Order: sequence, then structure tokens, then C-alpha cells
Amino acid sequence: MLQECKVGAIVFFVSQLERALAFYRDTLGLPVQAVDGHDGPFGVGEVGGLTLVFIARQVRAGDSPVVVFNLDGGIDDYAEALAARGVEIVVPVSEAPDGGLSLDFVDPDRNVLSLYQAAGASRRR
Repeated sequence: MLQECKVGAIVFFVSQLERALAFYRDTLGLPVQAVDGHDGPFGVGEVGGLTLVFIARQVRAGDSPVVVFNLDGGIDDYAEALAARGVEIVVPVSEAPDGGLSLDFVDPDRNVLSLYQAAGASRRR
């Protein structure tokens, strides 16, 4: 089902955005920065063709990172196909911080995986 996609982002939930960005930028040398989103600031960067996303929220061990599969469109079709296969969807299709759409689901071990499509892409294939 996801063989047409590629991993486009890894999401890290962090307790303090500025502290996390300082670590990844200053300690690890990665090009990360804060940007404004519709729910407030979040962090982004890129390494090896992958986008790193940092979202401040209450953090629990095991909540992150989240692997995000990029879609060209059709997120509603993917949501229906996952549900039909018995996959537990933990966050239905909703607006992502940058205005695109995302959907979160879990694997059998409750690892969170996410689908993402950019703003303006068709919700149906």
C-alpha cells in the first residue's frame, strides 16, 4: 500500500522547542530553525533528504520519533484503506502545522506512523 511513497519526514516531540533546536543545531551541527505554524512555532530542518520536524508538546518515552510517509494526494483514500485493513487510526485526517493534511496510525506494537500530504493536494486519488 505504501510502496508508492517515500519517507519524507521524521517527527520529534520535544518538551522545550528552543532547547531541542539548540541541541540539533549547535551540538549536532544540523541546519534546523523555528518557523511559525497555525498552532504556534515548530522546528524544521533537513538531513540526507529527510525533513526533521520538532513539535513542542508533553513528551512521554516512546512517543517519538514518528516516521512520516509523504503522499502526492489521496489521503482520504489511504485513511479508508487502512481502516478497512483493521489498522488503528489514532489521529484522523487533520490539518498539519504547515497547512497540509496528516493522519496518524499505529503498528501492532503501537509505534506511531504518519501520512502527510502538502496543502492543495487532492484528498482523493
